[in-house]
Amino acid sequence: MNMTVSAPDTATAASAPVRTIAWGADIGGSFIKFGRIFGAGEVALIEQVPTPVDSWDGFVAALAGLIARHGAAADALPLAISVAGLYDTRSGAITAANIPCFDGHDVPGELSAGLGCDVVIANDADSFALAEAVVGAGRGHEVVFGAILGTGVGGGLVIGGRVVQGMRGITGEWGHGPIAPLAVEVDGEMVAVPQFPCGCGLKGCLDPIGSARGLERLHQHYTGRDETSYQILDAWEAGNADAARTVAIWAQVLGGPLGFVLNTLGASIVPVGGGLANRPDLIAALDQVVRKGTLNTFEAPVLVPGQHRGNGGLIGVSVLAEQHLSGAR
Repeated sequence: MNMTVSAPDTATAASAPVRTIAWGADIGGSFIKFGRIFGAGEVALIEQVPTPVDSWDGFVAALAGLIARHGAAADALPLAISVAGLYDTRSGAITAANIPCFDGHDVPGELSAGLGCDVVIANDADSFALAEAVVGAGRGHEVVFGAILGTGVGGGLVIGGRVVQGMRGITGEWGHGPIAPLAVEVDGEMVAVPQFPCGCGLKGCLDPIGSARGLERLHQHYTGRDETSYQILDAWEAGNADAARTVAIWAQVLGGPLGFVLNTLGASIVPVGGGLANRPDLIAALDQVVRKGTLNTFEAPVLVPGQHRGNGGLIGVSVLAEQHLSGAR
């Protein structure tokens, strides 16, 4: 595979430092992306294998096989992992609906024992936020909130270049909790907002309404038509009135809570990841709503598409690995 995933202004595959300082793994419900880490923002993706989601032993064996195929037997390089799920730093537990093999395991502790190396972990949203804060769109900002708008709504908080995971790893999870507004104002009209049930067990969360699927739910609710988020956004960009109304409602629903997040955390920039971040006009429209609800006055956009939308997991764990090694020295 041998694809280099580098932050801007860092080495290419040909000129990257020859010494591997750690291994990196981005673990999703379908695949494990495995790479060599040379430094913060410098990682080469070298292999991708299916994730053994139903077998803990199979999962450990898959990582052991990747390390054995690409490393020397005497190496005991640390392994930095990004994973799609909630990570509890105290117990080592990972809650990931699509990866049930994690259930009941102290993931870093048991992996470290099984692989014979240090293991450090961050969830995918935290990894994205760390990548953007240190070597991406948030570089130079003290407080960075990375927002995920894709299959779900999530986020990660980085202060002073360090990710803040908090109690049971829930810091940044602004998509959950009954905080979706009951009504929003669009073009002078108060529009009732449906309160969809959420996979977390609550009702009225932002996750089922602010995600790409949520945009589709809103559009179906207001127009009666089942269209994909791609179709809705294409129609919006082409000037379709129904799509424009749906997008305006969506932006109002998300904009208020996200403005509250900024007021609470004091973040000065919000890099956005996930599939919806690939629509810069949509992020710009949401940014306009958010800035109206913040106490700070922002001259420039505060919401920006992330620079590492496709590779935030591996780029983020490259930063995590370097920080781990710096602390161990």
